[in-house]
Amino acid sequence: MDFIYKNPTAPIEARVQDLLSRMTLEEKLGQMTQIERSVVAPSVLKDRCIGSILSVGGSGPIEMALTSDWADMVDNFQKAALESRLGIPILYGIDAVHGNNNVYGATIFPHNVGLGATRDSELAKRIGVATALEVRASGIHYAFAPCVAVCRDPRWGRSYESFGEDTEIVRNMTSIVTGLQGQRPEGHPKGYPFLAGRNNVVACAKHFVGDGGTDKGINEGNAILSYDDLERIHMAPYLDCISQGVCTIMASYSSWNGVPLHASHFLLTQILKEKLGFKGFIISDAEGLDRLFHPHGSNYQQSVLYAINAGIDMVMVPFRYQLFLEDLTYLVQSGKIPIARIDDAVERILRVKFAAGLFEYPLSDKSLLPAVGCKLHRELAREAVRKSLVLLKNGKDPKKSFLPLNRNAKKILIAGTHADDLGYQCGGWTATWEGKSGRITIGTTILDAVREVTGSNTEVIFEQNPSAQTLASQDISFAIVAVGECPYVEFGGDSRELPIHFNGAEIISLVADKVPTLVILIAGRPLVIEQRILDKVEAFVAAWLPGTEGGGITDVVFGDYEFQGRLPVTWFKGVDQLPSNAVEKSYDPLFPIGFGLTSKGEVL
Repeated sequence: MDFIYKNPTAPIEARVQDLLSRMTLEEKLGQMTQIERSVVAPSVLKDRCIGSILSVGGSGPIEMALTSDWADMVDNFQKAALESRLGIPILYGIDAVHGNNNVYGATIFPHNVGLGATRDSELAKRIGVATALEVRASGIHYAFAPCVAVCRDPRWGRSYESFGEDTEIVRNMTSIVTGLQGQRPEGHPKGYPFLAGRNNVVACAKHFVGDGGTDKGINEGNAILSYDDLERIHMAPYLDCISQGVCTIMASYSSWNGVPLHASHFLLTQILKEKLGFKGFIISDAEGLDRLFHPHGSNYQQSVLYAINAGIDMVMVPFRYQLFLEDLTYLVQSGKIPIARIDDAVERILRVKFAAGLFEYPLSDKSLLPAVGCKLHRELAREAVRKSLVLLKNGKDPKKSFLPLNRNAKKILIAGTHADDLGYQCGGWTATWEGKSGRITIGTTILDAVREVTGSNTEVIFEQNPSAQTLASQDISFAIVAVGECPYVEFGGDSRELPIHFNGAEIISLVADKVPTLVILIAGRPLVIEQRILDKVEAFVAAWLPGTEGGGITDVVFGDYEFQGRLPVTWFKGVDQLPSNAVEKSYDPLFPIGFGLTSKGEVL
C-alpha cells in the first residue's frame, strides 16, 4: 500500500488528504485534543491518538529542570505517539513568551512592553530566532507566542504581554513571528503555515481578538466597540502574522460586544478563516471551553458544541480530556457537529504538523543544547534591555543632566525591593505561571551589574530599606533605588489603582530626601507617580520587566550606551484618566506615548 502521507517529497496538501482518509473518527478527535503533561500516560497517546501536549505555566519534568530533562521527557512522549496506529507525531507546546521561560538557565528577554519601547522590529526578529533555538533544544516544537494584543488600558493584568497601545507599534513588532518560524519564502501560498526547519518553532498569534481593548481593562472582559474599530485597532496585527505564515492563532477568553470569542463563528470562521484566509489551526486558550457560558462546567457539552462549531480546531483542554472526548464524540455522532467541521479542523492540524517537519524529525536535536542560555543569546537580551530603557527625567535643572552616573564615585547606595531580585526583574511567566521572587534562574540583578561596572575604589552599599543612619552619611555620592511591581499574570494583575508595590513610593521619598537619587522602575506598565515624588528625584528610568540581563541597565545609566527607548504606552497622571489614548481630545498625560529623553536631556 502506498502511504502518501509518509512520503516527505509529496506535496503537503496531498499528504494531509491521504492521512485524513485513513483516520477513524476517534483518531480525528484525538488530534483535536491538547492535554497537560501531568495527565499523560503512554497508552493515551498510543490508543487515543492525542494530537498535542502542553506544559501549563510551571509544569515541567522536575523542579528547576534543565534543558536535557525537558528534551528527554518530550522524546518519551513522542515515542509513545509514534507507536499509534498511524504514527502521527504530537506537537508539544509551551508558553515561551519572553524566551524559553519555563526552563532553568534559559535566556529571559524583556517582556513585550519593553520590546515595544525599542521600536526595533529587527531586534524582535532576532529574539524570535534565539527563542526558537532554546525552545527546540528542549525538544519542544510549539511556542504560544507572540501576544499581539493592542493594550488600550494599563489596568489590564496582561498589559506587559502587549507591545504597546498603538496598533502600528504592535504591527511593527510582529516580526518576531518570522524569527520564531523562519523567513516565509516568496511564492509561499498566502495564509498557509510555514516553518523553515528544525531550528524553528510553530508560533501562535494571540489572543484573537480585542483582548487588549476590554472595558476598564478587565482581563477576560468585554470589548465594546464597532467592527470597524475592532478591525482597525485590534485585528490589524493578525494580518501581518498571517502574511508571515504564522501556523496557529489562539482565541481569546474575552468577548466582543457580549459574545465570547471562543463561541464567535463570525470572527473565527467568517472573518479569520474565510475573509483573512488563515489556513493554520485555531487553538483555544487553556480551559477556554470550561469558561464558556458556564464557568463551573454545569453544561460543558454545550460549550464544546458552541466552540467547535464556531471554528476552534484544537482544544487546550488541558486536564479533563476524557470528558471532552466523550462529549465531542457524542456531538459528532448525533449530527450536532458536522463531520465536515471535524475534517476541517484535522486538516488544519495535520497541515501544521507536516509544515513543521514533525513526520520526518519527530525527536529532539541534542546538538542544540549548548544554545540554551549561551553568551550570544545573553548579549542579545542585554542589547534588548539597553534599547528598551525609557528615560523620563534627567536632572532637576534643565541645563544640567544627572545621568550618566560616575562609576568611580566614592560611595553608592543601592536600595529598593527590586535592586537584587531576579524574579521581580523577570516578572510573570518565568519559572512558574505567576513568577516569583528570588534567584529563580541564572542571571544578573541590578545590584550584581552595579558591582561589576563600578571601580575598585567605589564602595557599593545595598540596603533594601535604608536605615536613617545610612542615609545620614555625608559621603554617599548618589543612590539607585529600584522599585516596582511584584510578579503577576492574567487576572491576578488586574489593578484599579496601579500603585508601586511594597511601599515603593515611600522608599523613593525616604532616600531622595537625603541623597541624589536615580529611580529605576521595574514594572509591566506605567504606574502612579505622584508629582511630589517625581520632583524629589534627580532621574527616573522605566526599565519595564527586563529579564535576566540586568547589565543592560548599567550599560546605559553609567554612560556606555545612550538612551533610545520611547514609551510604547501613555503614562497617565492618575487612574481617573484611564483609559487614556493619544487620539482622545482630553489627552493630558504625565508623559505622552512616544516620549523618551537622551542622557543630554534631548527629547527623542
